[in-house]
Amino acid sequence: MTSDPTGRAPTGRQESGRGAPGPAETPARAARRDARPSLRRCIVTRESHPPAMMVRFVIGPDGRIVPDLARRLPGRGLWVRAERDSLDRAVASRAFARAARAAVTVEPDLAPRVEALLEARVLDLLGLARKAGEAVAGYEKVMAAVRRGPIAAFLVAVDASAEARRTAVATAGDRPLIEVLAGAEIGAVFGRSFVVHVALRHGALATRLVAEALRLRAFRAPHALGKSD
Repeated sequence: MTSDPTGRAPTGRQESGRGAPGPAETPARAARRDARPSLRRCIVTRESHPPAMMVRFVIGPDGRIVPDLARRLPGRGLWVRAERDSLDRAVASRAFARAARAAVTVEPDLAPRVEALLEARVLDLLGLARKAGEAVAGYEKVMAAVRRGPIAAFLVAVDASAEARRTAVATAGDRPLIEVLAGAEIGAVFGRSFVVHVALRHGALATRLVAEALRLRAFRAPHALGKSD
């Protein structure tokens, strides 16, 4: 089997023969197919991962490599695992040009630009969650939210004090604890100068925010400002 230069991993499904229709797909088989996670192959490591663990790039009209974090831009996708080291290797080894089989331009600030875009997505989702009433900030409000109902995840500022972080870890228990934003960044979302604690109620926004925060944390490692337990 030949490798796909687009970075799309093989699905394992094969044609039943040129011009010959395959067996009719039963509802159960269709459900199993749809339940299988979609995978993409990293152009650097050649390993396959879910799209949520990767960063998609496309080639712009001017031949420049453009990050497509939302995975919506037209064109053939070039996928890199969401790690700073993997992206640095892709740039240094000219992996984008090889995967595209064409001359491309890679800006020298591509890695820091991707990190800034990832952080912006987390902040945007946090802002949407606040407006939807799915995010509350401040220790007292967080504890009140915990008492009222189930919480999907918690945020704690990466520059929180050791005591504040211990409190966050104890409160979170086995729920996700996100540590990718500074207190001033979180505070700006809530109209405050500094916020340490945030609770996220269950909902689609919380699910998306946790996924994007994990991608940002993975990209920063080992450059991350903080680590989640």
